[in-house]
Amino acid sequence: MNNFIKEIFHHQNHHDQSKIPFRLNFIFVVVGLLFAVLIGQLAYLQVLNGPQFRAEVNRSDNTIKTGNVQRGMIYDSQGRLLVGNKSHRAITYTKNFGQTPSKMYKTANRLSDFIKVPKAALTKRQKADYYLASPAHSKAVMSKINVNKKSESQTYNRELSYVKNSGKIHFTKKMKNAAEIYRTMNGAYQLSTTNIKSSNVKGKELAEVGEHLSEMLGVHVGTSWSRQYPQGKSIQTLAGTVSSEKAGLPSGEVNELTSEGYSRNDSVGQSFLEQEYEPALRGTKSQTQVRVMGGNKVSSEVKKYGGKKGDNLQLTINGKFQKQLQRLVKQADQGGVGESNGAYAVVMNPNNGDIIGMAGVNRKPSSGKETPNDLGAINSDIVMGSVVKGAMVSGAFMDHVITPTNSTMEDKPITTNGTTKYSWFNHGGGSDIPVTASDALEVSSNSYMMQLAMKEAHFHYHYDGNFDAVGPSIFNTLRGYFNQFGLGVKTGIDLPGETTGIKGPSGPGDVQQALDESFGNYDAYTTIQLAQYMSTIANGGYRLQPHIVKAIRGTGHDGKLGRVEYSVEPNVLNEIPMTAAERRVVKDGLYKVVHGTNPYKTGISLDQIHPEVSAKTGTAETYFHHQKTVTLSLASFAPSNHPQVVVALAIPNLPESAETNNINLAKEIYKAYWADVAAKSQA
Repeated sequence: MNNFIKEIFHHQNHHDQSKIPFRLNFIFVVVGLLFAVLIGQLAYLQVLNGPQFRAEVNRSDNTIKTGNVQRGMIYDSQGRLLVGNKSHRAITYTKNFGQTPSKMYKTANRLSDFIKVPKAALTKRQKADYYLASPAHSKAVMSKINVNKKSESQTYNRELSYVKNSGKIHFTKKMKNAAEIYRTMNGAYQLSTTNIKSSNVKGKELAEVGEHLSEMLGVHVGTSWSRQYPQGKSIQTLAGTVSSEKAGLPSGEVNELTSEGYSRNDSVGQSFLEQEYEPALRGTKSQTQVRVMGGNKVSSEVKKYGGKKGDNLQLTINGKFQKQLQRLVKQADQGGVGESNGAYAVVMNPNNGDIIGMAGVNRKPSSGKETPNDLGAINSDIVMGSVVKGAMVSGAFMDHVITPTNSTMEDKPITTNGTTKYSWFNHGGGSDIPVTASDALEVSSNSYMMQLAMKEAHFHYHYDGNFDAVGPSIFNTLRGYFNQFGLGVKTGIDLPGETTGIKGPSGPGDVQQALDESFGNYDAYTTIQLAQYMSTIANGGYRLQPHIVKAIRGTGHDGKLGRVEYSVEPNVLNEIPMTAAERRVVKDGLYKVVHGTNPYKTGISLDQIHPEVSAKTGTAETYFHHQKTVTLSLASFAPSNHPQVVVALAIPNLPESAETNNINLAKEIYKAYWADVAAKSQA
């Protein structure tokens, strides 16, 4: 029996072993087929459709919805609010995924039932886009045109052309209102929020929109802000403007700004301080992470970042003094028809570059109409006259053609190439007098400055000599020294639009004009350049970069100025290579302009100002609309011994009879400064 069982088992094992190779081969084939299918699927997912699926995953995991924040505010040097924000209730729209033109069309029409948006000059294209967003309208139009089945874009262009040019489609008031709403919606980026109506939203509109929000996907009731000016709008000429959300980004900067994270409907600083400090003022938008599932359906939203209000600017300008300065400058051009075309003034701290006040006014002589133009102080180029003579004398010292102990020359008429030029007090040569460098500044000697220019050109003066022989390089010499003080170059002020001034022609045929250049009657400069030039003399030879912003600051818990994020430090652009003795001669000359004993001194009535002022006046012979005029200027500092403030001003194209407008304006400015600025800082 046992042998029989063993035989059976032996026979069975032999039979099973004979099938093993077949089974193994079958398993290998199946596994191989499965691997082939897997590899094919991986190729399909990763190679053929990898980018699409990766984008889908990234979109699902990392899509961010942004929200606007309040713009930073602008304060004066004393912490007074100059530019703030006024909040408004707003009707907003967030463009979610899957918002097709037809869906936006439906939402725009429904929203139009409840609100009226400000009228806009809609283009034919914008009206047509709205009209064709209706499937019914699109279908009706397509029945009237030749459809290009291979190109949807060509078909749509034909639809647009038909709607724009057929003349058969009449837009009602309600359609125009809805079209404007649709235009705003259509201009928004996906998951960005824009304002449909952000001002003058009526309570009834808010209530009705809030009641029907479920019918209008993406529409919400929110908040918007607009700029307000608690101290008056006069500061706007320096602060600048912000584009409205309706206007959106400036057309010439759309690509650049959108690459920086702006939406087309965002507000942006578009001039002056608002533009220059846009990165600080704009703030950081809120961010909400949105998870999107298949079919572009939002499955969840998680706020990742609440946003940060823009940082605030604190200016060097004293708001109260600025108002006074604007009023004084407006009065300085006499105000009669046919007289000056403007006036400009800059008040600056010579020791750190702070601009304490800057004002300007443009004036139309034919009508007397005046327009505020504070920025004219940095971009109106004016032939200033003798006010630049301090730089001329300094250049002669640096060129070593005079020294502090050897600078005496005779003031006399100068005749070269058949042309005679002279000082204001010595027309006929009957008042020839010896003058030193400081004396020449006191009496504003043109003759002395021309003789300095000749020395720098290595020209030995004799009556009716050929000055043209020195060549045009003399212009480079004179301008080079002027540039070191800031005359004829940009000062670097932290405002856009500064000009360098205007250089007169300086070719071989213009050499004679270099003599006019020496006493300030040729090249044109800006008032801010005068302020920088006089500050350089006042502080001992350091050309400082002027600035209007003192610091960038955060916002405190009380909503007011917070901690300092960034402080503007004095920036020395260059140092004047003069000795202490040379600088002392120039300063003495400026002091004598006001306090000297010579009967020809030009700043005599400034001696009424206390503390004592040092100054240089200027009178340039100019022309306006073919009429002979004079331009009066002045650059000064006080106190004379320890300068704290520089006042520079220019009043172009006054009638020839004008003599003291510059002096009178300077006296009023100093009076306001000591009352409104110095008294506050010492309190």
